[in-house]
Amino acid sequence: MSGEPRRVFRRYVAVGDSFTEGIDDPDPATPGRHRGWADRLAEVLDADARAAGGRLEYANLAVRGRKLGQVVAEQLDTAVSLHPDLVSFCAGGNDILRPGTDVDALATDLDNAVARLRAVGADVLLATGFDPGGLPVVRWTRGRVAAFNLHVWSIAQRHDALVLDLWSMRALYDARLWAPDRIHLAPEGHARVALLAAATVRGLHGGALGAAEREWAAPLPPHPAPGRVARARADAQWARTYLAPWVRRRIEGRSSGDGVTAKRPEPLPLDG
Repeated sequence: MSGEPRRVFRRYVAVGDSFTEGIDDPDPATPGRHRGWADRLAEVLDADARAAGGRLEYANLAVRGRKLGQVVAEQLDTAVSLHPDLVSFCAGGNDILRPGTDVDALATDLDNAVARLRAVGADVLLATGFDPGGLPVVRWTRGRVAAFNLHVWSIAQRHDALVLDLWSMRALYDARLWAPDRIHLAPEGHARVALLAAATVRGLHGGALGAAEREWAAPLPPHPAPGRVARARADAQWARTYLAPWVRRRIEGRSSGDGVTAKRPEPLPLDG
């Protein structure tokens, strides 16, 4: 209800893969590190905590390339041990990109993880998959993404969790919100997802949304669409630069996350 006071979170833990690690959103304060929507959400939540006379402690355990089962195996125990009052759990995209993935099995693992987090009193923010219908090559995963999203909504309803609804985020049909690899978000994409996440988290507990939080849906200024030849050249360049190395890693059993550890393993104030 709109008359209820806004919930102030004191400890937020983000778990997941490259989406939550923030790939392709360079952190200006730390060269070589990524910022991302979860860091940006933490800044909003910290402002709420400061207004209430406290501070937010924030940990980000996400690691690029991780599949959902790996996120559960490597990050869930740690997340529980940190005693968060908010956890974002966004995973499954790397599984869905692989042919033959059992979406129902993914949903079972996600359901169990959410149940465990809710059992320790944490609010949980899940995320649907993006609609890949407008993206070359990965558009063939659209049916699996849609099936997984139905599971996400069902799990959220069952456990009283929140859903960051990326499938319905029409602004993401604009290629300018995506990084050159067409898999990760550009900085503006991460910024808009953070605004939608803030609106989602704050909306659960009431309180009017600020104008800035509504900007996630605003269309970008018009720009001329590339012609057929330009699109074909861009698609060929993308296949050489990004698709071929991805396929090669799959064949060789390697991951972009090999040797990578969590960028923020401890819950600390944002300036800590």
